[in-house]
Amino acid sequence: MARRLLRSRKAGPIRSRLVLAIAAALALVAGVALLARGTADKARSDGAPVGLFTSLAILWNEEPDVASMLKSAEEPHWARAVLKPRGGIAPLDSLAAPGGRGPLDRIGRLVVAQPRPLSPDENVALDAWVRGGGRLLLLADPALTAESAFAIGDPRRPQAVVLISPILKRWGLDLTFDEGQTFAERTIAVEGVPVPVNLPGRFAVRDAKACTATGEGLVATCRIGKGLVTAVADAAVLDRDDPDGSRRKAFEGLLDRAFAD
Repeated sequence: MARRLLRSRKAGPIRSRLVLAIAAALALVAGVALLARGTADKARSDGAPVGLFTSLAILWNEEPDVASMLKSAEEPHWARAVLKPRGGIAPLDSLAAPGGRGPLDRIGRLVVAQPRPLSPDENVALDAWVRGGGRLLLLADPALTAESAFAIGDPRRPQAVVLISPILKRWGLDLTFDEGQTFAERTIAVEGVPVPVNLPGRFAVRDAKACTATGEGLVATCRIGKGLVTAVADAAVLDRDDPDGSRRKAFEGLLDRAFAD
């Protein structure tokens, strides 16, 4: 009897310690879960990344190969520092995915800057994404004047002439170009913000119910379904050389306009 009582008394503290250990472990698991949920909520409140689809050398420096790119001493493009605080950057090399969810499904804001020609699937995907509520800043330059380290015809060179007429017409716009312009940088005011341009195009509105144009036709704004398209008929604002910060300020103003709630 005494032995059973002794064993019972010894087992009691052991069971108590076991219960406490299990409780502590459960509390730790719960704490980690709450922390993870809080981090996820914070990430959501900070906003999803901004998609970037471009032929311009914004996320990389123009170098002949990957090794040279990694060793490049050239400063990163200033536009990266403008986009990162807005939720980070999601680089896109395509706007559609065959037979599945496309890359646009995970973003709500997108910058398309002097893109390569879009495939039919990409046109459909981009149009559907905008109509579903996407916010798009499109920089479409009919005569790109930015310098490049690559020769004309080199696939690594930025797109010289934007070719996106099908999607523009779908949204009610035509992109026109005056070939008699003088090659020279100037600024065009868009709601008080001077936007640098060089040989810019001009948007002609086909659907006045959906689109409006401002700044001598440099910028068009279109309400497409639940979404918003802000299109700029030039890409000089994204030239790498920006000693006085005027390009940065203009780009920030265009982003604010495109992504405003």
